[in-house]
Amino acid sequence: MDSMEQRKEERRRLGGQAPERSVEQRRAALIRANEIRTRRAQLKIDVKARRADAALVLLEPEDWVETMKVWDLLLAVPKIGRVKTNTILVRQRISPSKTIGGLSQRQRNELVVALAPYGRRGRVASDEVA
Repeated sequence: MDSMEQRKEERRRLGGQAPERSVEQRRAALIRANEIRTRRAQLKIDVKARRADAALVLLEPEDWVETMKVWDLLLAVPKIGRVKTNTILVRQRISPSKTIGGLSQRQRNELVVALAPYGRRGRVASDEVA
């Protein structure tokens, strides 16, 4: 059997569940998840304090940012609350549960344009958006 068939057989044997992980694997996964949550929290603080640019995060997301919800990033932008966040997402036809990694390039570009009125750090030159 090749590895793909072995994995399928393993899944059938386990009833569709993922194989159990060792204590070390679970601990490593928890440590990584906590590091990612901490980095995301710091990113939101930095965006709120204008030390980080939400537009750049959208255009060039790092791997640990890709699973962050777009909703959470927009809420961190100064002068954007729940109502404006919802309005922006509705206009761009983006689900509130969409992650940054799940955005298409078109959606990213439209969000960058939508962020432009909300401060100096949200602005992007028009040639960067196209």
